[in-house]
Amino acid sequence: MENMVDQDQQWLINCLNATLDTNHQVRSFAEASLNHASLQPGFGSALSKIAANKELPLGSRQISFSGVLLKQFIKKHWQEDEEAFEHPVVSSDEKATIRRLLLLSLDDSHRKICTAVSMVVASIAHYDWPEDWPDLLPVLIKLINDPSNMNAVNGALRCLALLSADLDDTVVPKIVPILFPCLHTIISSPQIYDKSLCTKALSIIYSCTSMLGVMSGIYRTETTALMLPMIKPWMDQFSSILEHPVQSEDPDDWSIRMEVLKCLNQFIQNFPSVVETEFMVIFGPLWQTFMSSLQVYERSSVEGLEDPYDGRYDSDGAEKSLESFVIQLFEFLLTIVGSAKFVKVFGNNVKELVYYTIAFLQITEQQVHTWSLDANQYVADEDENTYSCRVSGILLLEEIVSSCGTEGIQAIVDAAKRRISESQLEKAAGSSSWWRIREATLLALASVSEQLLEAEVSGLSAMLGNLLEQILAEDMATGVHEYPFLYARIFSSVARFSATINHGVLEHFLYAAIKAIGMDVPPPVKVGACRALSQLLPDANKGILQPHILALFLSLTDLLKQASDETMHLVLETLQAAVKAGHEASASIEHIISPIILNMWALHISDPFISIDALEVLEAIKSSPGCIHPLVSRVLPYIGPILNQPQQQPAGLVAGSLDLVTMLLKNAPSDVVKAVYEVSFDPVVRIVLQSDDHSEMQNATQCLAALVSSGKQELLTWVGDPGFTMRCLLDVASRLLDPDLESSGSLFVGNYILQLILHLPSQMAQHIRDLVAALVRRMQSCQIAGLRSSLLLIFARLIYWSSNNVRAPIGRLTTLSRYPTDFRFVSHEFSVQLGPIREIQGAYQIKVTTTALALLLSTRHAELGKINVQGHLIKSTSGITTRSKAKLAPDQWTIMSLPAKMLGILADVLIEIQEQVLAGDDEDSEWEEVQAGAVEADEDLLFSASYGRPTDGYLDAMAKAFEDQCDDSEDDVLCSADPLNEINLANYLGNFFVEFSHSDLPFFDHLCQSLTQAQCNAIKVVLNR
Repeated sequence: MENMVDQDQQWLINCLNATLDTNHQVRSFAEASLNHASLQPGFGSALSKIAANKELPLGSRQISFSGVLLKQFIKKHWQEDEEAFEHPVVSSDEKATIRRLLLLSLDDSHRKICTAVSMVVASIAHYDWPEDWPDLLPVLIKLINDPSNMNAVNGALRCLALLSADLDDTVVPKIVPILFPCLHTIISSPQIYDKSLCTKALSIIYSCTSMLGVMSGIYRTETTALMLPMIKPWMDQFSSILEHPVQSEDPDDWSIRMEVLKCLNQFIQNFPSVVETEFMVIFGPLWQTFMSSLQVYERSSVEGLEDPYDGRYDSDGAEKSLESFVIQLFEFLLTIVGSAKFVKVFGNNVKELVYYTIAFLQITEQQVHTWSLDANQYVADEDENTYSCRVSGILLLEEIVSSCGTEGIQAIVDAAKRRISESQLEKAAGSSSWWRIREATLLALASVSEQLLEAEVSGLSAMLGNLLEQILAEDMATGVHEYPFLYARIFSSVARFSATINHGVLEHFLYAAIKAIGMDVPPPVKVGACRALSQLLPDANKGILQPHILALFLSLTDLLKQASDETMHLVLETLQAAVKAGHEASASIEHIISPIILNMWALHISDPFISIDALEVLEAIKSSPGCIHPLVSRVLPYIGPILNQPQQQPAGLVAGSLDLVTMLLKNAPSDVVKAVYEVSFDPVVRIVLQSDDHSEMQNATQCLAALVSSGKQELLTWVGDPGFTMRCLLDVASRLLDPDLESSGSLFVGNYILQLILHLPSQMAQHIRDLVAALVRRMQSCQIAGLRSSLLLIFARLIYWSSNNVRAPIGRLTTLSRYPTDFRFVSHEFSVQLGPIREIQGAYQIKVTTTALALLLSTRHAELGKINVQGHLIKSTSGITTRSKAKLAPDQWTIMSLPAKMLGILADVLIEIQEQVLAGDDEDSEWEEVQAGAVEADEDLLFSASYGRPTDGYLDAMAKAFEDQCDDSEDDVLCSADPLNEINLANYLGNFFVEFSHSDLPFFDHLCQSLTQAQCNAIKVVLNR
C-alpha cells in the first residue's frame, strides 16, 4: 500500500518534475512551492516515500534526492543545535518513518538511487547513530550477509563505506569484531561477489584500520589485541588477490588491488610487530603484482597501445586509472622500504626493485603529447612534483638510498649501467622508443645526485663521470628534433654531476647549453638548457665563459620575449645566473637587458612570482660592476611619477615600485642613496600618511627604513630643513603606531622605528616618552603576532638606551602617569612573546630580546615581583584529547611570578642553543648523554671539556650553532650596524647565570623552584663549571 500515490504525493511529484521545466517561470514557481512545503509536517517522509517507490519513474525518484530536497531537508531540519538548522524540527515519528523507508530502499537496482540513499542514511547516522538508531548496524550487517540479494549487499556496503569514514574511537572497537568477519566472507568469495563489491568491502576495512591506528598511539595493547586474531586470515586473503598477474584494461582489477595495498599500508604502519611474522606470505604475491603491473603500464601508458583509463572515475567518484593504482603500489613499497623491520625482506631483491622502478619513470605517450604542445606544462610538471608515477618512483629511489645506504647506492648505479646498456642495444636494433629508458635512467640518477656525490664509495665518482661522459658522447650527436625530451634530460641531469665530469667535456657541455638557447630547437630542449645553465654558470670558468656571455645575454632576452607563465620563471632564473656570472660583461649590455626586465616586471606586477623573479634579476644587474648608476638613472624617472600619483596607477604597481626602490637602496653608495631620496622621500611619506592600501603602507615603511639605514644622519641635511625631515619621519611613526589602524598596515613599523633609534639617536632621545606610550597602545590593539613581536624588540632595544642605568627604561614605564598599567602590560608581553623562543625569527631579534630580558631580570625591580603570568601546561592523563573533551576540559596552566618566568625563558634559550650543538655533533655527543637523563654522571666530563670559562670551546660551539641556525633576514641585514649584533649569546647567558646566582643566591634558588627539570639541568650545566 505504501507504493500507492495519493493526491498530496501526486502534487509533490508534479512539483518535482516542474523543477526541470524549460520555462523559467514554471521552474521558479515549483521551487518556491517546494520550499514552502518543506516547512510543513510530513514533507520529509513524503519525499522518502517517493524516493522509495520503485514503481515511479526513475527521474522523479532521483529529483527527490537532489538539490535542496531530501539531503538539504535533513541538513536544515533534523538537528536543532546544528549551525545550518532552520525551524521547524522534524518530529520523532517522522524521523522514524524516514529512517525505515531509507533502509528499505538500500536494495534498489538503480546504482544512482542506491548511492543517493546511502548518502542520506550516512547523513542521518551522523546525528542519530548509535543512540537514536540502534538497529542501523544490525540491519546493514543482515543485508551484507544475504548473498541472495546482491542489490541489498551493494547498498549496505555503500552505506557502511560512507559511515566508516566518519567513525570515532568509541565506535570502531565495538563494530570491528562484528563487521570484519562479514567483510572477510565477501572478499574471500569472488565466485559470489564481484570485484566492485569486494573493493567496497576493502575500503571499509581500510577506514576502520586507520581509526584503530590513530587509537593505537594511546591504546596500543587494546588495539593490538583486537587486530591480532584477524591479521593472518586477512594477510592470506590479500595474498590471494595479489598473486595473480595484473590485468590489462581492467580498472576493477586495479581498484581491488589498490584497496588491498591501502589496507596493507595501514597494517604495517600501525601494527608492525603483529604483521611482521605474517609478512612473507604477502611478499611473493606483492612482487608478482609489481612485475606484472610494469608490463601493463609499459603497454598502456608508456607505449599507448592499451587504455590506461586516465582521468576516469567510478560511480562513487573514486579514480580508477592505471596510474592511480601504480602510485598506490609505490606508496606501499615506500612504507616497506622506510621500515627497518620490513626492508630486510627485500634482501638481494633491492637491485631488482631499483632496476624495475626505473622503468616506471619512463615518459608516457600522453606526457609526450601534452608536453610537446605546452612547454609551460612540461616545466610545471617537472618543477612542482605533480601526482604521477615518475614522482612516486623517484620518492621510492630516494628512500632506498636513505634506508639501504651503500647497498642502495650500489643498486642505483648498477641498475643505471644496466639500463643504459639495454637502451644502446634497443637503439642499435632500430627501436623508436630506446630513448625513453635512457631518459628515465638519467632522471633516476639526478633524483639521488646529492646522495651519490656525498657517498664514500671507492671509485664511485670516477665511475659516474665515465658513465655520464659516455652518454654525452653518444647522445649529443643524435637528432635534437627527434629526441627533445632526452636532450632536455641530458642537460638538466648531467649538470648535477658536473664535479665528476672532465673539465674539457664539461666546457663543451656548457657551450652546447649556451648554443641551444639561441637555436631553433624544440622548447623542451631550451628548458633543459636553462636548467643546466642555472646550475653550471655560478661555478663556470670565467675565462671560458666570457667569449660567449654576450651571445647568451641576447639569446636569453630574446627567449624571454617568447616565454610565458612557468617558462618565464625558468628563463628569469637563468638570466639572473648569467648576469652574476657575466660580472663585468653585464655593464656592456645593461642598456639592453634592464629595459626588457623592467618592462616585464611592470607587465607582471600582479603576479608575485614573476615580478619577484624580475626584481632579483634587476638586483643582480645592480650588483654587477658599473651597472648601478645607469640602472638607477633608468629606474628613477619611471618610478617618480608612479609614487607621486599613486591613485592613478594599476593595482600593485605602487607597492611593487616601493619594493624596487628598497632594492636599489640596499648596499648602495651614498650618491645613489641621495638620488633615490630626492625622488622618493616625499611621495613615500605621503603614501604612509594617506594610503589605505596595506601592501603599499608595508612596502613604504620598509622603503623608509632602508632610506634611514642607508642615509643615516646625512639624510636630514640633503633637502630643506632638517627639522622638517625629522618631523616627517616622526609623523610616519605616529600613523603606523595609531592603535586604530589595522595591524596589517603597521606590520613593519618595528624595524622602521629601530632604524630611527639606531641611526638618529640624538633626535629620537627627546621623543622616547611619547614613543613608549605609542608602542604600548599599538601593542594593546594589534592582532598580528609578528607585529607584536617586532614592537617588543623596540622595548628590548630601549633597555639599552641608558647604558649606565638599566633601571631607567623601567622607570620610564612605571612613571607614565597617564598609563599606569603600561609596565605590567609590557612585562607580561615579554613573558608571552619570548616564551616560545623557537618562534622568534632572526639572530638579531633573539639576541636583543633575550639579553634585554636578562638585563631586566638582573635589576630585581620591585614591580617585576608583583606580576604573575601563565606558567606550565598541566598535562592531561585522560587519553586522546578530542574536540568534545577539549570543550569540557580546556587546558590548565600553572601560575608563576614574572621573574621566575623570565628565568625559565632564558633557560629555554640555553636549551635551544644546546640542542643546535647537539644536532651537529656525533652520536656520542656529551649533550646526548645529558638529554638521556644522565646529567649528574656526565657533568664532570661536560664541564671539563666545555665550561672551564664561559668563553671556552663549547660555548663558542654553541654560539656558532646558534648563528648557523638563524638565517639572515632582511631585517637582520638592516640591523647589522647595531653593536648588539656582535653579542655572543652563549657566552652572555653563561656569564649571566653565574653572576645572577652569585648576586642573590636565595632569590635565585626561589625562582628555580618554579622551573622544569630540563630548565634546571640546562642552568646546572653552566653553574657547575
